[in-house]
Amino acid sequence: MSTPQIRVADAISRVPYAKFLGIRAELKGDELTLIMPFAPHLIGNPALPALHGGVVGALMEVTALTQLAIASKSERFPKTIDVNIEYLRSGRPVDTYARARIVKIGRRIAN
Repeated sequence: MSTPQIRVADAISRVPYAKFLGIRAELKGDELTLIMPFAPHLIGNPALPALHGGVVGALMEVTALTQLAIASKSERFPKTIDVNIEYLRSGRPVDTYARARIVKIGRRIAN
């Protein structure tokens, strides 16, 4: 039987872009936190400097997919249908943390 930490690492390793971003996971109890360490190639606006919005969006999407993959206990990795993000301010050039909360898992759709 695999430990939850190994299952999380396996779920993240199935997303090639997550490897490019350097995303890693911390699992404490049932709480999953994904961490994206800062790297210069993640900067979108060097004048500020600010993280690229696509990088921040990708972190949030990978976090949601990973949490869903673990919670659903399915062999199939979930597909994203829609993601809607409203950026209220620039992302600072520091390590970034993300958590996801699953509201409902249905047969075909999860929130």
